Amino acid sequence: MYDYLIVGAGLYGAVFANEATKRGKRCIVIDKRSHIGGNCYTENIEGINVHKYGAHIFHTSDKEVWEYVTSLAEFNNYINSPVAIYKGEVYNLPFNMNTFSKMWGIKAPSEAKEIIARQIKDLNISEPKNLEEQALSLVGKDVYEKLVRGYTEKQWGRSCKDLPAFIIKRLPLRFIYDNNYFNDPYQGIPKGGYTKIFERLLEHIDLRLNVDYKDFIRENPNIAKKTVYTGPIDEFFNYQYGELNYRLVRFENKVLDTDNFQGNAVVNYTEREIPYTRIIEHKHFEFTKCDKTVISYEYPDEWESGKEMYYPINDDKNNELYKRYEKLTMSCPNVIFGGRLGKYRYYDMDKVIRSALDDVRSELDN
Repeated sequence: MYDYLIVGAGLYGAVFANEATKRGKRCIVIDKRSHIGGNCYTENIEGINVHKYGAHIFHTSDKEVWEYVTSLAEFNNYINSPVAIYKGEVYNLPFNMNTFSKMWGIKAPSEAKEIIARQIKDLNISEPKNLEEQALSLVGKDVYEKLVRGYTEKQWGRSCKDLPAFIIKRLPLRFIYDNNYFNDPYQGIPKGGYTKIFERLLEHIDLRLNVDYKDFIRENPNIAKKTVYTGPIDEFFNYQYGELNYRLVRFENKVLDTDNFQGNAVVNYTEREIPYTRIIEHKHFEFTKCDKTVISYEYPDEWESGKEMYYPINDDKNNELYKRYEKLTMSCPNVIFGGRLGKYRYYDMDKVIRSALDDVRSELDN
């Protein structure tokens, strides 16, 4: 008999299990995958820690969360400074004076502001009706055409004119020469990869991998007093209202006999005609020195039932469907729903950790 059955060995489940165990509770963690770490899992290939489910760059403004993760692993000083390629032209991201200088041959912030303001004014968009109009009304035509439209249409698999405006609530414009993608004061990558963090979190906890929750609970119906569930909320309730939708990402990994393929960890390809959205060169996350490199092409795709779930599609239809499932959780007082799939919400890593810490305190410290 355990106090908690924790479904999922990703960030939320691992943090909850660790914190509950510290408080004297007996936990068992199960995961359908063959490894711990969820989508944060890193695998060592040719001496390089490869982010198997896409780039994970830790950043936060939450000092407590930063102190929490740095107590589990030593972090380096990696700063995310991606670049974008459009028809052979290379631009810095996020949109900043380096971007505008390259695009328009200018050097002063006042010049960039004037050009963007003029382009927005000429469009005469008072109430954006779709994502395209929303983006144009924020950044003007040039930035939108070269750096937003193609990438966004690949990411979502449909025209920007057919996407709701709320998807892009804001596109930050930075009128300084600063390529630091995030504004958070705490940033970095754990030395040795993320998997080491999960090994620390789960080292004293019963763990079973390659285990399906429904099969497991059918065979062990009374194994725990409570369940912490981080799987898909619609699957928990047997899809009785229908399936929630996601976007899929496919990864094509290559090991290359070169010590430096693209000179940056993250390079976006913003042309619609190029099928992948970006190429990740993993060795640059940890400044790894070796004669080979590992790169990953990322291809967004339509999601189908049974495939890996990456990005929740939080449009009106899916949000309403999630609310119906959320109401059903009220009938499950002994189940705590958490994480990206349990809450049907895109979370940055620090927000997942914050959510797990808060839920443990609410559950066990009151």
